[in-house]
Amino acid sequence: MSKAKVAIFWAGSCGGCDIATIDIHETLIPLIDKIEFVFWPCAMDFKYDDVKKMKDKEIDVCFFNGAIRNSENEEVAKLLRAKSKIMVAFGSCSAFGGIPSLINFYPKKELFDWVYKNCPSVEKSGVEPQTEVKIGEYHLELPEIYEVVLKLSDVVEVDYIMPGCPPVPEQIIKVVTAILEGKLPPKGATIGASEKNVCDECKRTKKEKKVKRFYRIIEKDYIDLNECLLDQGLICLGPATRAGCGAQCPNANFGCRGCYGPAEGVKDQGLKMVSALASIVDAKDEKEINAILDTIVDPAGTFYRYTMSDSLVKKKAY
Repeated sequence: MSKAKVAIFWAGSCGGCDIATIDIHETLIPLIDKIEFVFWPCAMDFKYDDVKKMKDKEIDVCFFNGAIRNSENEEVAKLLRAKSKIMVAFGSCSAFGGIPSLINFYPKKELFDWVYKNCPSVEKSGVEPQTEVKIGEYHLELPEIYEVVLKLSDVVEVDYIMPGCPPVPEQIIKVVTAILEGKLPPKGATIGASEKNVCDECKRTKKEKKVKRFYRIIEKDYIDLNECLLDQGLICLGPATRAGCGAQCPNANFGCRGCYGPAEGVKDQGLKMVSALASIVDAKDEKEINAILDTIVDPAGTFYRYTMSDSLVKKKAY
């Protein structure tokens, strides 16, 4: 029986999805005889030309992690889409824009001005990267950085979404096994995760409690290990976030950060979280309500930490 040809690519992300794949460790051994990695630049010496020489749909499945931040990311995404039978948005950056998409709150010019001109740690030359530079007989090219960060499905058709920052190793094995056995759900589905939300997986005790203020974790002198974190005034995105990780953050006494993206049926994770918080604010007077909400540090960055490119807003209006 021929091996399944697998590609893994790292676009605009931190590389954590590749690390998670390697973290499968010896669990990968039984699958080695069934898989052939035909493109995985992070782990092996592959070049873009290796993919260009392949026939269309020669790759059985491509796990594409990372957001689309620049023209190179988009070019490779389109190349791998053409060569792959199945395209999986692997991880939160690919699926929803991830943490890189938080830059969508700022225009590219403001970003460049800070990085190349105003940041205290850089030389004050004011030189910015150019897409094309000619030096003597040499012609150098750099990818164009886009005005906003995009999710993978903004530039190519995506067959499946596999959320997580990163997806947990058990999830990766489960999905790879399903692919090899031909047991994937219909295209368009979210795989390797649950239809429930993180609160459904969390073992903490939930009460109908109202809060008078919200806290950063460093502001709390004591955190009850058994009580719902939201009931204690700690921001936890569990009500708005898809389950599948085993509620790892709440189990570690830290609020869910939302990396598995919107829960089933939720169109905008941030708006769902705002609605959830509104239901536990212990105030009726508008002034008092606003005072309580003001205790939430960086609400936009908190509620859209992983899903800005997938939100109804997508970017801030400048």
